[in-house]
Amino acid sequence: MFRLMPFVRRGLFEPLHGWISHSPKLRYWRELEKTQFYPEEKLRKIQWRRLSELLRYVAENNDFYCRRFQSAGISPQDIQSPEDLRRLPLLTKAEIRANGQAMISRGFAVERLQKAKTGGSTGKALELYFTEECSELRNACALRHNLWSGWNRGEPIAAIWGNPVLPNTLKETLRQFISGPPVIYLDTMAVSSASVARFVDEWRQVKPTLIFGHAHSLYLLARKLEEMRISDLCPKGIISSSMMLLPHERAKIEEIFGIKVIDRYGCEEVSLIASECEKHEGMHLNIEHLFVEFLRDDDTPVADGEPGRIVVTDLMNRAMPLIRYQVEDVGVPTNRHCSCGRGLPLMENVTGRVADFLVKKDGSRVAGVSLIENTLTRFPGLDQLQIIQTQLQRFVIRIVPGKGYEGQTVKELEKYFKGVFGEETEVEIEKISDIPKESSGKYRFSICALK
Repeated sequence: MFRLMPFVRRGLFEPLHGWISHSPKLRYWRELEKTQFYPEEKLRKIQWRRLSELLRYVAENNDFYCRRFQSAGISPQDIQSPEDLRRLPLLTKAEIRANGQAMISRGFAVERLQKAKTGGSTGKALELYFTEECSELRNACALRHNLWSGWNRGEPIAAIWGNPVLPNTLKETLRQFISGPPVIYLDTMAVSSASVARFVDEWRQVKPTLIFGHAHSLYLLARKLEEMRISDLCPKGIISSSMMLLPHERAKIEEIFGIKVIDRYGCEEVSLIASECEKHEGMHLNIEHLFVEFLRDDDTPVADGEPGRIVVTDLMNRAMPLIRYQVEDVGVPTNRHCSCGRGLPLMENVTGRVADFLVKKDGSRVAGVSLIENTLTRFPGLDQLQIIQTQLQRFVIRIVPGKGYEGQTVKELEKYFKGVFGEETEVEIEKISDIPKESSGKYRFSICALK
């Protein structure tokens, strides 16, 4: 049945649902399929035109940004270049929490907008609002990226996700049936041998051609499949999302499934920001709908290949605009071009969250993700590791022992971390059975609790 269904879904169900629901998703997707191969210069012109239109719109229709322009002493007409844009202050999560619905533009009724909450993994959750049209545009961007993996529209999908939203009524089930491909779920909040066995049984019936999910959860699934000696799950594509994909995790996932992982980066606030393609030469920035900046701590732009704080402007959400929004992640831009032929510019990777960088006594920072990776490589007897900096010179290191773990590992770990952060550093080692998950089902492996 499912071998025939993809063609029927692509040719009949998806267009029918779009016509009935007046969804612009497929129209947006067809446009995105064309624009991705535009020369970068042409894409930059489209991007700047949309940014200029957004700035003019908020100056006339959004009280929050009217005050922002006035405080900065500028008008939209003054912003003629990226350098001019930096005269507008950065937008923080705290400001969004403090202003909430006051950031919604005039002419939009709150009750008619879609609402989303961030997982709050780096602090308290945020409430965001956007139109259905904006939501469908984001879905179209995700669809374009999904196709880069080798998957095709209408084919079944396997999702490794926390708290999946499942249909509760017959009406919701029918809507899901005609509006998109079949999806099977493995809930990351309850991964066990039993749940994986059920997931595998469902996989063998549905035969998904794409698997996507949280990076570390995909890694844990790969290890569980290896442990259970299951080797017949053969998707066309694997997409990792929502978390940093560490090199050893990528290697294990690719070993077990026999194909390359495509990594994507985004956030709940603006959706998809950057994506790997089939060439794996970097992550293509979604510049048709976002303006992305990479900044140093003094808010000046970084150089090519230099890590910088990621700041995004959503060019398409006029209901609750986010202009120069600090995502609180760190990424590395590059001037390289991908051999795939797409004009979308590249970033090298995301090196971590701002909150995941650990601090030395002299004020210098250590990328938590890199330290995790180096530690796991240095100490092969560790399955998982979490670093929590509770004070400037105090760390709690949570470890999950694995094969090859030895009694002297604790002392060697203490010595290693003192070597990184200073001999006077207090290091407490906790042995646990599993790293605790966030409420979203994600994991955080490096946490800086310093204020």
